[in-house]
Amino acid sequence: MTDNSSSRLTKADWLQAALKILADAGIESVKIVPLAKQLGVTSGSFYWHFHNRPELYKALLDYWEREMTVNPLEAAKSFEGPPEERIWHLMEHVMDTGLAKYDIAVWHWAQFDSAAHEVFARAMKKRFAFGTWMFEQVGFDRVQAEVRARMMVIYMMGESTLLSRLSDRRKELLKLKYEILIAS
Repeated sequence: MTDNSSSRLTKADWLQAALKILADAGIESVKIVPLAKQLGVTSGSFYWHFHNRPELYKALLDYWEREMTVNPLEAAKSFEGPPEERIWHLMEHVMDTGLAKYDIAVWHWAQFDSAAHEVFARAMKKRFAFGTWMFEQVGFDRVQAEVRARMMVIYMMGESTLLSRLSDRRKELLKLKYEILIAS
């Protein structure tokens, strides 16, 4: 690619490619040259969007939190319909789009990096609180709502990362898990 075409890459393009490397090989492998190679551009193209690798890492954490937590929760909050349908809508959206597939990689990063730990903890707190609120809207008491929310969040993280789309029965199984979660 020429400099002109490489400048058309967006910051989101770089961040999405970095997330893929993070998930495949860990944060230690998220480096400028391999990232540029994956995107088919020179490493000089990187500097259109970031000053250095630490800035990329901060942007990566911000992007993960915004795109994989804040935006989906805001969309679910504005969902119009019965509370049970809001839960199904969120679960289906997260699983269909693979929004949780990077969570385990970010969790691993958070085990040895304080900035990643802070962002991961904040995102999980938001997910658990929102999930609790959704189950309270269905009519569960606070404790039941919190337990169900945690089960839902952890299930989606694990299945998105560990099982991916391996099962052709994924949608059917997702529906059964949803029904168990909302059952009295």
